[in-house]
Amino acid sequence: MSQTRGRYDFCIGLVLAMSSSIFIGGSFILKKKGLLRLARKGSMRAGQGGHAYLKEWLWWAGLLSMGAGEVANFAAYAFAPATLVTPLGALSVLVSAILSSFFLNEKLNLHGKIGCLLSILGSTVMVIHAPQEEEVETLGEMSHKLGDPGFVVFATLVVIVSLILIFVVGPRHGQTNILVYITICSVIGALSVSCVKGLGIAIKELFAGKPVLKHPLSWILLLSLIVCVSTQINYLNRALDIFNTSIVTPIYYVIFTTSVLTCSAILFKEWQHMAADDIIGTFSGFLTIIVGIFLLHAFKDVNFTLANLPLSLRKDDRAANGTLSTYECFNQDEESSACLGEIQSTESLSARRNGSLSAF
Repeated sequence: MSQTRGRYDFCIGLVLAMSSSIFIGGSFILKKKGLLRLARKGSMRAGQGGHAYLKEWLWWAGLLSMGAGEVANFAAYAFAPATLVTPLGALSVLVSAILSSFFLNEKLNLHGKIGCLLSILGSTVMVIHAPQEEEVETLGEMSHKLGDPGFVVFATLVVIVSLILIFVVGPRHGQTNILVYITICSVIGALSVSCVKGLGIAIKELFAGKPVLKHPLSWILLLSLIVCVSTQINYLNRALDIFNTSIVTPIYYVIFTTSVLTCSAILFKEWQHMAADDIIGTFSGFLTIIVGIFLLHAFKDVNFTLANLPLSLRKDDRAANGTLSTYECFNQDEESSACLGEIQSTESLSARRNGSLSAF
C-alpha cells in the first residue's frame, strides 16, 4: 500500500513539474507578445521606464501563467523528489524556445534543435532513473531531518560561503567574474528548495486538518524562504545586468541544480538505496540536459541550418584543397564577401608553402 501511494505521489509530482515548465515557458511568450503589441502602438517601452504594459491583457495573461507555473512547481516538491523536480525546470527553457519559433518568428537554428532534443532525452532518462526519497509525512519528521548533523554542516557551509562571497569577494570581483553572483544565488537556492519542500508538507498537513500554524517550524521555513528567494532574485538580476543572458542561464542552471541535488541527497537520503545503474542514469540524464541547454543558448545567434550544411562542407573541402575558384564565389552574391576571404586565405597559404611573400 505504501509503495502504491509512493508511486501515485511520484506521478502527481511529475505531472505538476511538467505543467510548471509549460506554464512558465508560455508566460515568456505571452509577455513578449504583449510588449511587441505596445511597441507597434507607439507606447513608451518598458526598457525606457514605461508602464503601459499594465493595460495590456496579454502581459497580464503571461503574468498569470507565470504564477500558475510557480504554484505548480511549489506543489511538485511536496510529492516528488527534488532531484527530479529541479532538473525538469530546464523544460521551461525548451518550451519557450519552441513556442517563440512559432509565435515570435524567432527561428531555431540547427544547434537549438539538437539542444531541444537532448534536453528531452535527458529529462526522460532522469524520470526513468529518478531516486525515491525517504518518506517525510509530518513537520515533526521534517524537523528531525533538518536537525541531522550532516544537513546542519551543509547549511552552515552554505551560509558561510555565501556571506564571504557577498561581503568579501563580491565587491572586488563581482563585476568581472561571472561565477561570483551566480554562485551566491545558486547555493542559497539549495536552501530555498528545502524550505519549499518543508512548506509543501505543512500545506498537506493543513488540508488534513492538523494545527500546523501553531508549529514554529512552519513560520521558520516561511521566513527562511522569503530571505533565500529575495537573495536569489537580487544576485541573479545583478548577474543578468552585467553579463550576457546566453552565458548566465546555462551556468546558473548547472550550479543551481548541482547544489539542489547535493542538498537533497544529504537531507532526504535520496541516493542511499539507489542501484548503480540508476545513479549512472540520473547523472547521465543531468549531463545530457546541461549539454542541451548549452547548445540552445550558446549558439542561438549562429545562422546555421541543415539546408546550408552541405554547402558549408563543400566550401570547407574546396578551401582545404585550394580549389575554390573566384568564379564560384562571386557567382553567389550573398556569400561573395565570405568567399573572398577564403580565397585570400588560400592564396596566402599557397604563397607561404612556395616560400614567396608576394601574396602579402
